[in-house]
Amino acid sequence: MISIDRLDGAAVTAAEDAFRLIYAEVFAGPPYYETEADVAAAFDRFRLQTALVAALATAPDGEPVGMAYGWRLGPRTDWWDRLTRPVPDDMRREDGRRTFGLMELAVRARWRRQGVARRLHEALVGGLDTERVLLNVHPGNLAAVTAYRSWGYTKVGDAHPWPGAPPHEVMLLALDAVRPPAPPAGP
Repeated sequence: MISIDRLDGAAVTAAEDAFRLIYAEVFAGPPYYETEADVAAAFDRFRLQTALVAALATAPDGEPVGMAYGWRLGPRTDWWDRLTRPVPDDMRREDGRRTFGLMELAVRARWRRQGVARRLHEALVGGLDTERVLLNVHPGNLAAVTAYRSWGYTKVGDAHPWPGAPPHEVMLLALDAVRPPAPPAGP
């Protein structure tokens, strides 16, 4: 049985090799074609993110299977500035608590189509106290686009997430729409 652990702080740092292995394998293929230099740059940024919240899936023997990670968007985030068309000011307002940016969600090929991605997503966003989750997804990754839509994400625009990047779909998930209602107050 695949186990999923939610990590933050030092636990994320301690598991960096597992995250790197998954990232390098998954993003080497289509539609990403990331090189060793791309992976190195991604993990230079990974180490700088002290507020990472992550989920890591492992096989019974400890082999890394999949990962998800991100962080809360601060008031100075440039995420919204990368959209090809502006969105309303109220949508782009960030305060460090409103929005969780889902940076990566990936499952190694051998373990796909077994519900691992959904479980990683649930483990990661299930414990968030933010209003919403925001992500960019490469439109060429049809499996990811389909999964995100089935989980309740809606497209709010297109963006170039980094200089020279092809347009990615920007998707938003309102967490109130997917959280179970609070139990009624006691007597």
